[in-house]
Amino acid sequence: MASRGILSYGAYLPYRRLDRSEIRAVAGTGGGRGTRTVASFDEDATTMGVAAARAALVAAPDGVRAGSLWFATVSPPYLDKTNATAIHAALRLGADVPAFDVNGAVRSAVGALRAGLASVTPSLVVTADMRTGQPGSSDEAAGGDAASALLVGSSDDGPLLAEVLGTGSATEEFLDRWRTPGDTRSKLWEERFGENRYVALGARAWDDALKAAGLVVDQVDRVVVATSHGRAATTLGRKLGLGDRLAAALDATVGFTGAAQPGLLLADALDTVTAGQTIALVVLADGADVIVLRSTEALVTGRPSPSVADQLAAGGAVPYGKMLAWRGYLPVEPTRRPEPPRPSASAAGRSRPWKFGFVGSQGDDGTVHLPPVPQDDQPRPMADAGGTIVTYTIDRLAYSPSPPVVFAVVDFDGGGRLPVELTDVDVDDVAIGGRVEMTFRRLFTSDGIHNYFWKARPVRSVAGTSEES
Repeated sequence: MASRGILSYGAYLPYRRLDRSEIRAVAGTGGGRGTRTVASFDEDATTMGVAAARAALVAAPDGVRAGSLWFATVSPPYLDKTNATAIHAALRLGADVPAFDVNGAVRSAVGALRAGLASVTPSLVVTADMRTGQPGSSDEAAGGDAASALLVGSSDDGPLLAEVLGTGSATEEFLDRWRTPGDTRSKLWEERFGENRYVALGARAWDDALKAAGLVVDQVDRVVVATSHGRAATTLGRKLGLGDRLAAALDATVGFTGAAQPGLLLADALDTVTAGQTIALVVLADGADVIVLRSTEALVTGRPSPSVADQLAAGGAVPYGKMLAWRGYLPVEPTRRPEPPRPSASAAGRSRPWKFGFVGSQGDDGTVHLPPVPQDDQPRPMADAGGTIVTYTIDRLAYSPSPPVVFAVVDFDGGGRLPVELTDVDVDDVAIGGRVEMTFRRLFTSDGIHNYFWKARPVRSVAGTSEES
């Protein structure tokens, strides 16, 4: 019988990092040690999900395509509208590939993963979150923004990087963390109460998962625990006798990333384990879920680039005041230009391959046109093409939620030239000849409509990676 498991995976950490020690100086409270990841002003759960999913699809086995898309987040850019369809469009998936949201709670992420594992065709499970809290709060300092993606299926679909050996789950209604619709912060019940419930439920799900896998605790090499309740994770680790097999949760450098946390921690583990090792993913959120996997020889050559550790090493600082402005907690004077009009739904629909998929066109003579022209019959996908800055300008008057705007004329590898906005860049670092790559971002929001398109960001060399890899 075919095994089920992970065919490929990807993770995404935003470029910006906040030094937590800056918080107290401004807010008068909060802060702490270490850093947290911060999504830029033009990022949200959807754009981060696209970045993680692109990494997973690039690393997927040849010929394997997603048969369904599942998207889980606690911070959906839209309600009443499916957010997964924008990810679907940016990835240029076929119309026969359904896309579903599984949103509203941290546990939705592991629910989407279990649904994907149960699907008859390969499923792309994307999770992303932007964690926030009132200025100076513990949630603000302890949170982090990130995304992850897992392409799951069976060994009949392609070589598995990790096969599922067994699962366990325990569900119980109790009040630990909650946020009513419209609130900008979560509330917490007494910490010891949540600790007691999570430890009991986690131990039950753990026992069931090991029994299903036919293993004992000493046969598990690495355990990752995804939860916002740090005390519960520590206590559960002691109760189960995990010792040094309990992996670090990236709390000191990334923070708790909500729905993205299970996939992010699993990706970080897969980046470092060797073939034949057993990994247990434990999720403590409104109950407990445990998935036990064993890595395979295919993992050696199937890892995506860059790794989670590589992305951590490549971050750049963001001032606390700017983060507050990006989050809407610190109103600042905008540029003195009219805000852009509401995007047109009909226009977006007509240009969907270009707007969401960054697909240009190619003429009979090989010329690449960006944007596409009607006379060309051949589409030319450009989202994965690298480019070089030919010239640029810094515009301090154009409307932007985070001025100034940096525009560059980019020549793309293989043909095509386009003026495009740069992101994740400091103005002093822009240079003619600089290398860039494309990234799916949000240009602006007007009348509640998010105007998504593509921007360019600098290609940064980090340890263990290169542009060519």
